Amino acid sequence: MLNDMKTTPVKEAAVRANRPIKMRGEKVSVYYGQKQALFDVDLDIEERQVTALIGPSGCGKSTFLRCLNRMNDPIDIARVEGHITLDGQDVYDPDIDVVELRARVGMVFQKPNPFPKSIFDNVSYGPRIHGLAKSKAEMEDIVVTSLRKAGLYEEVKDRLDEPGTGLSGGQQQRLCIARAIAVSPEVILMDEPCSALDPIATAKIEELIDELKQNYTIVIVTHSMQQAARVSQRTAMFHLGSLVEVGATEKMFSNPDDKRTQDYITGRFG
Repeated sequence: MLNDMKTTPVKEAAVRANRPIKMRGEKVSVYYGQKQALFDVDLDIEERQVTALIGPSGCGKSTFLRCLNRMNDPIDIARVEGHITLDGQDVYDPDIDVVELRARVGMVFQKPNPFPKSIFDNVSYGPRIHGLAKSKAEMEDIVVTSLRKAGLYEEVKDRLDEPGTGLSGGQQQRLCIARAIAVSPEVILMDEPCSALDPIATAKIEELIDELKQNYTIVIVTHSMQQAARVSQRTAMFHLGSLVEVGATEKMFSNPDDKRTQDYITGRFG
């Protein structure tokens, strides 16, 4: 099946751009009981790029995002068909360690969800579970580095022992990003990360996303067309559980191939 994908336009575009494929979805279909939520989605996620998933509510973009690190697994009635690979390895292989997968493919949710612990313990939680630090000094270095990468360290450096829940909404979201970064992921999934934030906090998160793409592959679900245009290099448009089209963000917003994309971007539906 991987060989078959080489002939698709998505693959050809990636080869032309000389971008390695970090994750790949092939014929991904998702069912919740009898209801089908995704229909045969083929989508490549290019390495160290921001890929935005757009489309109206209920179109399947968050469902697809959650498939990438098996966040649908706890849902008893959920069933995923097709293939999703990370560096060529099927993430749904029975031999895959799901905890390890979620360390490699981190997630930042719509609503900031810091643990009811100190700022330091929020960030050190993952590294401690995965045994990434051999000493207290190493752990402190991981925490400080992660907070710096999340653009939060200067704001919290004097109160690392205070509860993360005491931070502002925007700071909490950056804390959650620092928590995801702390286990050295390769991919960061973001599900509407700014929807609960004010414009100033949103701008900070967008600046952060731009910086993070130098080292991480990022997939972001957003309802904001302006945000997708600002932060992403590639955009995928979903509608009624199907992938309508995917391409360079600039082209998608200026000259999309599908009328549904044009209608959604211009606000005719959504």
